[in-house]
Amino acid sequence: MNEAEILKEFTTAEAILKGHFVLSSGLHSDTYLQCARVFMDPARADRLCSALAAKLRQKLPDIQFDLVASPAMGGVIVGYEMARQLNLPSIFCERENGQFTFRRGFSIPQGAKVLLIEDVVTTAKSSLEAIESIKAHGGDVVAEACLVDRGEGAANLSIPLVSLLKLSVATYKPDALPDHLKDTPAVKPGSRFLKSA
Repeated sequence: MNEAEILKEFTTAEAILKGHFVLSSGLHSDTYLQCARVFMDPARADRLCSALAAKLRQKLPDIQFDLVASPAMGGVIVGYEMARQLNLPSIFCERENGQFTFRRGFSIPQGAKVLLIEDVVTTAKSSLEAIESIKAHGGDVVAEACLVDRGEGAANLSIPLVSLLKLSVATYKPDALPDHLKDTPAVKPGSRFLKSA
């Protein structure tokens, strides 16, 4: 799957939104990738995750994974579909009192080689929090994969990040908004609750 085909999947799903958005990282952007719309179509999810799984095998041929873990909410479906593609078990962490933890009877075998899966990585803040939770529960995160790398997160990670698509979308700190966003009300479409825009 090439970049044009991947972008067409997102465009067809109406998953590339324009406006003024507060990302889960707290940064602002005029573009938001709503991957939930991409995963409304199981055939599309299969195509994209099959391509990501193939790229992961190509980029990291020597790494064997025991388990796929993903952060709720955005990573749940992509994590499950990637686990299906890789024939691995899938679990997810979710926030409890603001911290990622594993509930619902999920556990990680001590020393398990974990592949972290997210839909979109921007600053890698959620990734880093999920990695800490996985480590605290006995796992060893050896790589991360995502559908879209917005270009800023890989530098913050100490593990390989494999993305299906690298998409450079400008982000802004709340106190440094460009004119075209200053007068537009901000929307918070992400899954992490933010107290203020």
